[in-house]
Amino acid sequence: MNISEISLPRKLVNEILHLAQLSPDAEICGLLGADRNGLPVCCYPVDNCAAIPQNRFLLDASQQIQAMTLMREKGEKLFAIYHSHPAAPATPSAADIEQAVYPEALHLIISLNTKGVLELRAFSISGKSIQELSINLIEA
Repeated sequence: MNISEISLPRKLVNEILHLAQLSPDAEICGLLGADRNGLPVCCYPVDNCAAIPQNRFLLDASQQIQAMTLMREKGEKLFAIYHSHPAAPATPSAADIEQAVYPEALHLIISLNTKGVLELRAFSISGKSIQELSINLIEA
């Protein structure tokens, strides 16, 4: 991926930030689907079934398949995988990098590490290559 900025609808950002706030002690995760123009349009929350959800995430396989099937039926494609870090910065952990198996999808990380502040950052992860992207909030 060779871009430096992405546009995210404020409504979707608010939705994933709210989901992260609802789970301050465990990582939340899910997928974002994009329309034919590449604009993210829908959030698909997926249960975190990691053994230690406080600092790891593992998308529930059946819910992930369900979300991706729904995306396909709606003519969407996978835009991003999002997850939260309840007690760590909004940067990819070693596990996040190791488990990044969709190089075409962005990774959105929400941090609740600083009390009262939510941080959202976007990354492209391909192999060991990590690129941070600027986020442009839009009304859509």
